[in-house]
Amino acid sequence: MVFSFKHFKKKLVDTLSYKTKSANKATVSKGWVVVDADSQVLGRLASQVARIIRGKHKASYTPHVDCGDRVIVINADKIRLTGKKWTDKQYIRHTGHPGGQRFATPKQLKAKSASLLVENAVRGMLPKNRLGRKLFKNLYVYEGAEHPHKAHNPKEIKF
Repeated sequence: MVFSFKHFKKKLVDTLSYKTKSANKATVSKGWVVVDADSQVLGRLASQVARIIRGKHKASYTPHVDCGDRVIVINADKIRLTGKKWTDKQYIRHTGHPGGQRFATPKQLKAKSASLLVENAVRGMLPKNRLGRKLFKNLYVYEGAEHPHKAHNPKEIKF
C-alpha cells in the first residue's frame, strides 16, 4: 500500500470542521443582567457594561450582530468619579445653531438626572453606527435601587 499525502489531506479536511459559526438574529440568546453602581467608578463600570451589551463576554460573539445581554444599572445616583472630575470634566454638546456650543460638568448633569452620567459613558464606548444605536437600547439606568424588570429574572453581576 502506497501512502498518499493528498489522500490523507482530503480525509483530514472532510472530517474536521473548519467552519466559523456566526451568530445571527435567530440564533442569539439574550439575557438580563443587573449591575449595582453603588460606589463604583464611572469609567470602569461603563466599560464593563458596554462589554456585556456588545456581547463580548460570550463565546458566540459576532461583531455585526446584537448578541449581548440587556443591562439594568441601579443606584446610578451613587456613582463615583475620581480626582476633580466632578468640577473639571466637561461634556460638550451643540444645539445645531451658530454659537450653540454648550458645556456641562458632571455635577450639573447629576443635578438634572444621575442616569445621564452612566448613559453618556456607556454610549461613548459603543460603536458609532446603526448597530451602536440599537445596542444602546439594551441599557436601562435607574437612580434608585428599584427597577421594573423583576419579571425577566435578571442575574446580578458584581465587578
